[in-house]
Amino acid sequence: MPAYVVFIREKTTDQAEMDQYAQMAPTARAGHDITRLAFYGELEVLEGPPAEGVAILRFPDMAAARAWYDSPAYQEARQHRQLGADYRVLLVDGSDAAPAR
Repeated sequence: MPAYVVFIREKTTDQAEMDQYAQMAPTARAGHDITRLAFYGELEVLEGPPAEGVAILRFPDMAAARAWYDSPAYQEARQHRQLGADYRVLLVDGSDAAPAR
């Protein structure tokens, strides 16, 4: 079953740290089966607190998502993201069910 990592950037606090993260994060994706479904495009908050940006990454399964997130390369990049912005990051198990009509 697919799994998704959802990034919700709530507030940027240090743009230089975010720039460093943006340089390092693509390298951390190397060797992992990741599909970018949404990546900081236009968004509209329909409910809940405001958000500056949202990214949704699809992985083959929860283990693959966790392997990427826990990888040394991503952990190194993640430090800059955490210093540069307030984020919520969710790991969500997907569904093989047919889409609702």
